[in-house]
Amino acid sequence: MKVRLFEVFTSIEGEGIFCGTKTLFVRLAGCPFSCFYCDTVHALPINSGCEYNINNACKLIDSKLKNNTYKVNFTGGEPLMQHEAVLELAKYIRLKNIPTYLESSCFDFDKFNQLISHIDYIKIEFKTMDSKFITPKSYEHTLTNELMCLQQSVLQNKKPYVKIVISSYTKESEFNRLLDSIFSISEINDISGFVLQPVYGSAMPNLNKLLQFYDLVCPYYKDVRIIPQLHKFIGAQ
Repeated sequence: MKVRLFEVFTSIEGEGIFCGTKTLFVRLAGCPFSCFYCDTVHALPINSGCEYNINNACKLIDSKLKNNTYKVNFTGGEPLMQHEAVLELAKYIRLKNIPTYLESSCFDFDKFNQLISHIDYIKIEFKTMDSKFITPKSYEHTLTNELMCLQQSVLQNKKPYVKIVISSYTKESEFNRLLDSIFSISEINDISGFVLQPVYGSAMPNLNKLLQFYDLVCPYYKDVRIIPQLHKFIGAQ
């Protein structure tokens, strides 16, 4: 089996509920989307990075792994584009007693379902239409898959957390619909966090907008957090 990796490196986790933890990032090449705020555009083409067989990919991971690593983060790109390879790498990581972490838009339930049993931590990034990543018709299909992945994560007691990127374009009506969908299939105790991540740079939302969307989540989930991308402020990769 082959895997196409864009980069493997150790750094500080800059997003979400594990922000600040020492993490080995395994960035896979390829993504079916092109969100306007993407900060890893060089990893979007499926032919980006370098191709490895699984054994050599494991050796590369070993060479980049450092002491006291909190978790190994499979990111992208979009890891589900190469879900079979991620499965083999996750099995290898777990033999080292290091938690595995999947960072995904969860656009494909079937691929996700094959992988989930070997993942310890799951971040499901729900996309909004203002991401400009997909057509309206395809968006409904993607959202259905994201919700199915959330539901399966809950059924398997994975305690996933939800992340939604907020830009100056994000509409309240669309966001409310997304909240209704998420909490129609999950309870407060089913998820380990709910993160609103403001876009950095172009289309960055102002404070009032962030507080507005924070207040929209609170009736569903009071422990919502607004967390920017830490690594961009401390100069980490």
